[in-house]
Amino acid sequence: MAYNLLKGKKGIIFGALNESSIAWKTAEVIHAEGGEFVLTNAPIAMRMGEINALAEKCGAEVIPADATSMEDLENLISKSMETLGGKLDFILHSIGMSPNVRKGKDYGDLNYDWMLKTMDVSAISFHKVMQTAEKLDAMNEWGSIIALTYIAAQRTYPDYSDMAQAKAMLESIARSYGARFGEKKHVRVNTISQSPTMTTAGSGVGGFDVFLDFADKMSPLGNATAEECANYIAVMFSDFTRKVTMQNLMHDGGFSTSGITDRIVEQFNK
Repeated sequence: MAYNLLKGKKGIIFGALNESSIAWKTAEVIHAEGGEFVLTNAPIAMRMGEINALAEKCGAEVIPADATSMEDLENLISKSMETLGGKLDFILHSIGMSPNVRKGKDYGDLNYDWMLKTMDVSAISFHKVMQTAEKLDAMNEWGSIIALTYIAAQRTYPDYSDMAQAKAMLESIARSYGARFGEKKHVRVNTISQSPTMTTAGSGVGGFDVFLDFADKMSPLGNATAEECANYIAVMFSDFTRKVTMQNLMHDGGFSTSGITDRIVEQFNK
């Protein structure tokens, strides 16, 4: 059921790769709620994914952009305002990539050039997006910007590697830029810390199936799905959350505040 939460809202969605991605689900929800948007991803990701099918379904334009390139971001944001007929009300940053994780490098044997790439793609790109939006005066008053993160920014998890540092940086950038954007334009900036989700990125982490089951049993409400995360993002883009900013919002079924649950105890007692 749609509620017209985002009627008249315009924005940019980064990172829709295929039907399993949170950005893809978010685009579908925003479309159903009356919002308009431009879809974007890095050229290589667009070749790997199915973004054009999503664009056709939602009546959206696709503008390729490498989120680490200032030139690409300036082109993306300028063209998005032209396409959408005005300034932006929302931006979703759903980007994360670690060459060290992809290539199976042990945490004690990281390639530091690759680590810098992890930071640039997964965290610094968020600052670049907001800095570009500010310089182009692209955001409407009371706009909303969201980046997706994970609890590995606060806790250690095997095989998450340098992505943990990237997520910690991402959350810090959200707080710092949230303070700046809030004072200048009443734009709010938040991160959403999502349950482990079976996306293309998530499934690339070693032992993910086991951890997915563990997290579900550790969460009183169970793991939050990609669809549920998309609904939460839509609420954060709506006018109902105008005074929520600089927060890391846990969307994990209670995982982050559970010491242990009955289901975990039962499993260990078997």
